[in-house]
Formats: sequence, structure tokens, C-alpha cells
Amino acid sequence: MNIQIYASKKNPDVLKAERFFKERRIPFQTVDLKKHRPGERELQLFAKAAGSAAALVDRTGMKALERPVAHMSTESLILDELLNDPLALVSPIVRNGSAVTIGVNEAVWAAWINAAQKA
Repeated sequence: MNIQIYASKKNPDVLKAERFFKERRIPFQTVDLKKHRPGERELQLFAKAAGSAAALVDRTGMKALERPVAHMSTESLILDELLNDPLALVSPIVRNGSAVTIGVNEAVWAAWINAAQKA
């Protein structure tokens, strides 16, 4: 297992994800989106997992709604904007290889752990 937690800020959902893996003694890496921008292929992987690029955009709070990407609907424009402004991504995005979850999804994370233990 190679768990990566992509986050732009410490919010309750990011803390839940970190706590979930810490409690199970699963090593993980936190990727700070302020320092490390995801590449185009990563964003496409995230968008596929979310169902659309629009689902990746953080639209909570006034500050998030001030960003132009919060009002876009075209997939390619959203991905281009997220490449330039990764802080507009919803967080956490949790990645295990090519498997990705958007937000808190403990059932999927537990399935990853069970699959890794059986292997």
C-alpha cells in the first residue's frame, strides 16, 4: 500500500483521513497542495474517480466561491484551472496507487487495507 493524502488545508475531513490510517498503523504521505501541484495525469485520475472534474472543485465557503473555477462547467477548462490553482481542489483526496477517493470514504479505505493484508 502506498497511501497519499492530498490536502490544501487541515480541515476536519483531512484530519479524519489521517486519523483513520494512523489508528490502523498504515503509513501514509500527506501531499501539501500549496507546495506540490498535481500533474495533468493525476488530475485526470482524480476526475475519473470523482465522476467529473466539476466534482473536484471545492465550492464550500465564500473564499472558494470567489475562484473562477467554482463557476465553470466545461471539463477541460476546469482541469486547466485546477492545474494552475490546486488549492481549489476539494480535500482530502486519498490515493492508493491508481485507486482514488474524494473526501472521507472509510469503507473503501478499509477494503484497501483488507486487500493488502490478504495479498
